[in-house]
Amino acid sequence: MTPAAIKIMGILNVTPDSFSDGGSFYSFDLAVAHAENLIADGADIIDIGGESTRPFAKPVSLDNELQRTIPIIEAIRRRHRIPISIDTVKAEVARRALAAGADIINDISALRHDPDMLDVVQNSTAAVIVMHMQGTPADMQVNPVYDNVVGDLLKFFQERIDWLTASGVDRDRLILDPGIGFGKTADHNLSILKHLSRFTALGLPVLLAHSRKRFLGELTGLAASQRDQLTAVVSALSVNHGISYLRVHDVASTRLAVRLAEAIAQAE
Repeated sequence: MTPAAIKIMGILNVTPDSFSDGGSFYSFDLAVAHAENLIADGADIIDIGGESTRPFAKPVSLDNELQRTIPIIEAIRRRHRIPISIDTVKAEVARRALAAGADIINDISALRHDPDMLDVVQNSTAAVIVMHMQGTPADMQVNPVYDNVVGDLLKFFQERIDWLTASGVDRDRLILDPGIGFGKTADHNLSILKHLSRFTALGLPVLLAHSRKRFLGELTGLAASQRDQLTAVVSALSVNHGISYLRVHDVASTRLAVRLAEAIAQAE
């Protein structure tokens, strides 16, 4: 049995302080132009975020996040039918993003930050990305500790799945994200990557968001802007683990790496 084709989610950060591209696409025109580039490079989904989730990042006000994201969603939707994901922990941002044309809610808190997020999910048909994070962006990298990182994450996901389905959310709307770099050391991240098949064994699509993450720099000494080749390597290795989605900055290099890995996987 050959793995299903992986979908590539292109990252569009409309923030001044994201860890690798903060400020690069902060203006409306630059953000829309970058979305066009991601689509031209073969992105299957555009993920739009208006609040940095880098380690030690400070929260952004609701008004600022809305001003950063909603016009971009509207502009992309006028031009393209590509699925759009809103990367937010705020229920009101998610609600307005869906009204503007977004299709997916990408909540790094797994619906734990804003109690109103469940209501948004219940009253929509949007897919929901449920990510694991230990702590918050403000403190998650201070001293992350697990009994067993893979086992602890599997328990977390099962609890979230049970809670969401008991709340009336269809299981087939859920996508799991192990949260590479969110309250994890380099060793934790490597263990997650080695055992990705244990997450896909839960029977839901799994998203891997490893692009340019700090652990890649810790292992190689490369700066964030130099980690796209490393990101592509990890992307290719994920093919045989049944990963469904890859969230990346450099769509073109990831597309090529995945195409080669899928060809090898499908060979006799």
